[in-house]
Amino acid sequence: MTGAGVDHCNVKKLLIANRGEIAVRIVRACRETGVCPVAVYSECDRTALHVRLADEAYPIGPSSPRDSYLRIDRILDVARRSGADAVHPGYGFLAENAAFASAVCDAGLTYVGPTPGAVALMGSKTAARAAASRAGVPVVPGTEAPLGSDASDVELANCAEAVGFPLLVKAVAGGGGTGMRIVGGAEGLPDAVRAARSEAETAFGDSAVYLERCLHRPRHVEVQLLGDHHGVIVPFVERECSIQRRHQKVVEETPSPIVSSELRRALTTAAVAVAGAVNYTNAGTIEFLLDEDNRFYFLEMNTRLQVEHPITEMVAGVDLVQWQIRIARGDRLTLDVERLLAPTGHAIECRIYAEDPDNGFLPSPGRIQRLQRPDGPGIRDDTGVTEGLDVPIFYDPLISKLAAWAPDRALAIARMRRALKEYHVDGIKTTIPFFIWLLDQPDFCEGRFDTTYLDEVLSCRNGRAFLDMTPADEDLAAIAAVLQETVPVGATGITDGAKQIVGQRGWKVKARTEGLR
Repeated sequence: MTGAGVDHCNVKKLLIANRGEIAVRIVRACRETGVCPVAVYSECDRTALHVRLADEAYPIGPSSPRDSYLRIDRILDVARRSGADAVHPGYGFLAENAAFASAVCDAGLTYVGPTPGAVALMGSKTAARAAASRAGVPVVPGTEAPLGSDASDVELANCAEAVGFPLLVKAVAGGGGTGMRIVGGAEGLPDAVRAARSEAETAFGDSAVYLERCLHRPRHVEVQLLGDHHGVIVPFVERECSIQRRHQKVVEETPSPIVSSELRRALTTAAVAVAGAVNYTNAGTIEFLLDEDNRFYFLEMNTRLQVEHPITEMVAGVDLVQWQIRIARGDRLTLDVERLLAPTGHAIECRIYAEDPDNGFLPSPGRIQRLQRPDGPGIRDDTGVTEGLDVPIFYDPLISKLAAWAPDRALAIARMRRALKEYHVDGIKTTIPFFIWLLDQPDFCEGRFDTTYLDEVLSCRNGRAFLDMTPADEDLAAIAAVLQETVPVGATGITDGAKQIVGQRGWKVKARTEGLR
């Protein structure tokens, strides 16, 4: 019985074809649904957290993804040897690979995800755009088919003129900003197409590209869906994903601070229409762009669980991974759509990367020498690392997804700030200082941003360090309490004890006139 089944199938032993925090997340869902979790690991992941937590774990090759987590044959071999009856792809690696979904089903296993046909159809951005149009959902103006590899510069220019400048050259496959170039005028088009083709071929094994008009200062909003094998598709309240760096999301929140109840109803209705047009099952996400007049356009569909799924779970009170397993078993969806579209409170997620924000966000692999994770009301930290483990160079440097829930957005931001200041990671650089800075920006706090916001404000910082920030009054009070003396803001007489505390917290002592910084 495959994941495309229509009645019922057993999922008793689940192979998790992934690593890191998402593998840990799936292991925990397995535990709560009575399913035996099976892990796979590359050479450098031998002692990883997901390996430690699973019931069984099997090696699948060297550290390079192409020799391990991208090897369909080795993953299916582990499924056979372990006696697994189902496979969950997580996200990344093979999660949106139609050939992998087909291979799992052909092996007689249950694929915890959409059908291979849906993965293939919606994995092509041009085919997905066509499906959305057939469903009556507006799409961003663009070319309806991939540009031929033999297209001349004149043909490219004619296509671009029909779309309109500025425009985006985009890879038909993949995502995350890879294989994408912004073009402001005709003179830059040929080089942009060549560069995008080359990048797409390297990343996805597919050099196909198409053109899409570049909307002026759009917002990026998405709708999470679940679909069962009985024709039921349910939408969840939208997620705001406009805080992006180089087209990659870094902060997500739900609900969006600018989406009205009327717009929410229109977005979710459109999302269900697109999914229904392709008979979609399991978890998926429809992504939209909103223009400056809040008109929405279909962007693409992700045929998998999203990185940012925790915040949806927090406001909906629903475990999406457990529902993925239940749907794969053939269960009917019993969720109340009206309740799902009336979120409880507000949730924000910050993606904690092993990156150095003071050095162009370059990866910062290495050993985690100390790890102090935040806790307290409304805080959730989905992580795949522990103290003493190495963050390898071979994979995406995401080490944690920190989420904060509160009754309203202002308190959710305050809770996230508090949690970030409690989060300490020694031995590697992380994006924590960057998030502390970002959550203090007035435009972010007031919801005044779009997909261009973060790149613009970062370009204006002129290389200033994120750690070079004045500590909050409560931090100064903490120093004062330890030293049993008053340390006012701007203090210049800093004792050795105070300097030690300042050093532990990553602050820097500036010139006398600047005081503590």
